[in-house]
Amino acid sequence: MSGRLGESGKQVHRNPVPTVDIIIERQGGIVLIERRNPPPGWALPGGFIDRGESAEDAAVREAREETGLTLVDLHQFHVYSDPARDPRLHTITTVFVARGSGNLSAGDDAAGARVFDPAGLPGDVAFDHREIITDYISGRWDRT
Repeated sequence: MSGRLGESGKQVHRNPVPTVDIIIERQGGIVLIERRNPPPGWALPGGFIDRGESAEDAAVREAREETGLTLVDLHQFHVYSDPARDPRLHTITTVFVARGSGNLSAGDDAAGARVFDPAGLPGDVAFDHREIITDYISGRWDRT
């Protein structure tokens, strides 16, 4: 059990934080957002799961907030849990894949939003998102 004793003398747990990321398919590519906050770079849309919220609902909410898009045909892709995947804290992300519908526009934590060819990603991809995208394009996921 990892943790420490708090001021009350009780065990304080420092568990990983659950997050979601979404591979949004659009116009033959995938949507990335340019992060407004550190760490800098381009990233898959996503974020923290709110208390009382399912991972699926968090994916739908984060996609809408950061890209303005509605998700169609949402499917779970994979879970990534490397403690070093996020330099801010230990997160465990559930990655989803969906098609994006609507007008793409940056919002919330996104300074920009663009569709990229997965084979032509920008140089500054945040977190472990390059690995996630590589797994996605290499066929490690089957929708059937």
